[in-house]
Amino acid sequence: MHTIALEGKTIDVFPGADPQAPVVCLNTFPGEGKTVYEMVQAMGCPPFTLAAVSGLDWNRDMTPWESPPAFPKGDPCSGGADAYLRQLTGELLPAAERACGIAPRWRGIAGYSLAGLFALYAVVGTSAFSRAASVSGSLWFPGMKEYVFSHEPERTPDCVYFSLGDKESRTRNPVLRSVRRNTEEIHAFLLSKGIDTVFQLNLGNHFTQAAERTAAGICWLLSR
Repeated sequence: MHTIALEGKTIDVFPGADPQAPVVCLNTFPGEGKTVYEMVQAMGCPPFTLAAVSGLDWNRDMTPWESPPAFPKGDPCSGGADAYLRQLTGELLPAAERACGIAPRWRGIAGYSLAGLFALYAVVGTSAFSRAASVSGSLWFPGMKEYVFSHEPERTPDCVYFSLGDKESRTRNPVLRSVRRNTEEIHAFLLSKGIDTVFQLNLGNHFTQAAERTAAGICWLLSR
């Protein structure tokens, strides 16, 4: 593992044996990258490099525009995804790839919860990533479904993975309750555009087996 600290963010890089192996960027919490990487390896997936980025301000870096709190005592989202996306694609990932001497065949992006929202936003909004895994993605986020439906991607994604727990939409919160419907509609929309995409429904709520679900999403990207 190589660790790089840059501009307040930490990147833990787990390089594959092949310097041209795909790179999957995972926005996550400190230490989570190692767990996910080992799980993906145990699944027998093709070789890859994992770049796990931590030190995130989740309600700023992962959200595409401002939004009020989704919970009664929650914090508002300040919509800093565009700024973070420029930092990630223009500085963080290139620095990590240079430091590790890798030149990937393709780059993917994965994330859980708000990072799953960001993964979808990144693959639709830039040409930096060709594959994305939105794992238990916060696709309840106001305006995200409409953005995907109306925005012309810079490049058509090769494939996109979606998953949710089957209990995630069973809530009294009217905002969060839309997550399954929105995810299914976005999945169907991408499918209608000829994009290789899948929606996986897992047992449990939002907090069930997050690392395992993330590893499964990354493995699916690598298998395409």
